[in-house]
Amino acid sequence: MKNLMIVAALALGTMTAVAQETNLEEAGDAVEETTSNATEAVEESATETYDAAEETATEATEAVEESADDATEAVEESAEEVSEEVAAQDGFNEIATEEVPEAITTALEEAHPGATIDKASMNDQDQYKLEVTKEDGESAELYADADGNWIEM
Repeated sequence: MKNLMIVAALALGTMTAVAQETNLEEAGDAVEETTSNATEAVEESATETYDAAEETATEATEAVEESADDATEAVEESAEEVSEEVAAQDGFNEIATEEVPEAITTALEEAHPGATIDKASMNDQDQYKLEVTKEDGESAELYADADGNWIEM
């Protein structure tokens, strides 16, 4: 009987050790699975965060570009208005270069051979303001009366 008890005690100890080993393996597997799931969740979250940040940056860039375009357009309109206002202040109103009298174009060719009229304006006294580019590339502003006589302004 004593031997039977010893055998039973040994068997019970062995079963306990096997059970503990099994529990440790299951716990290790559970930890490994939890770690894997957590890693996947963090990676997915990081990817979503990156995608959202990238989309936000793209939207911000587009908004800045649109604002810059609007600002550029507003500045150009403003500059055009100022230019028109300056022209009105000096009493000259822009005309087509084809409307410049032949006497003035002849006088221009004689005084500045090879010069071209870039812009022409006329006031109510039939005086003409010409913005010209001379043959050497230099720009000049010249004034003449309708008969082709140069005047100082």
